[in-house]
This record gives sequence, C-alpha cells and structure tokens, in this order.
Amino acid sequence: MNVDPSTSAPQSNDPNEVARRVPQQVLGQDDFLKLLTVQLAKQDPMSPMTDQSFIAQMAQFSALQQSSAMAAEMSLLRSDAQMQAASAMIGREVTVAMPDGDVTGTVNEVAYDGEGMNVRIGDTYYPFSLIYRVSAPTPEPSTTTS
Repeated sequence: MNVDPSTSAPQSNDPNEVARRVPQQVLGQDDFLKLLTVQLAKQDPMSPMTDQSFIAQMAQFSALQQSSAMAAEMSLLRSDAQMQAASAMIGREVTVAMPDGDVTGTVNEVAYDGEGMNVRIGDTYYPFSLIYRVSAPTPEPSTTTS
C-alpha cells in the first residue's frame, strides 16, 4: 500500500480494502440504541445531558421505530396485492418469459414460496413477476351430438 504525501491517505488498488474503508451510510435501530447507551454511560453525573437533547434523541428513536414498522406493513401490503393479482390469473392463459424460452399455459394454482408469488402451469411453478401476457383460456372444442 502506498501513501500519497499530498493527502496523507493510503492509496490502494485492492477493492476489498476500499470496501472496508467505505463508511456505512445508514444507521439502523441497533446502532441508535448503542450510541444512546454509550452516551448515557459516559455522561458526567455532575453535568447530565439536558432534557431537550434527550427528548430530541428519544423523538428520533420513536420516528425510527415508526419508519421500521411502516416498512414492514408496506411489505405485507405488497405481498397481499401480489397474491390478489396472482389469484386473478387462475383459469387464464398466460405466457411466462423464461431464460430457456417462453412458456404458455393455463394457470392452475398460485403459491407463495417465501420469496415471491408463483403460478403453476401444468406441474411446474413459474415466477408471477415473469408473466408478460394474459388472455382468456382457449375454449375447449365442443362435443355436442345432435
């Protein structure tokens, strides 16, 4: 590793070392709690933190908790919407864009596998997100006798 005398900062071409030096851009709830705990433990008992700054930090913590809860609820809402949209595909003929070629068939079932919604065509499940065409099912030829 070389040191650039104009900046006094180490210069490296190693991408792993550069990645280690990149600071984390987002602080999470755990980080906030750690900082608050250290701040309370290290404060001077003769000159404690003012009420205003403590209340401001608690308000930030509360906002962080609410943001986390809202993100979780939005995720559930998105899953519900995907389930509803996928369920509407049952009985319809769809075309799914797969890497080895398109698959067209009638959706028999929908299922969630922990990562996303899937539709079953025949005996195989395909990702709901890869459907690019939906149409009414092809009518069966009628076998009426007179």
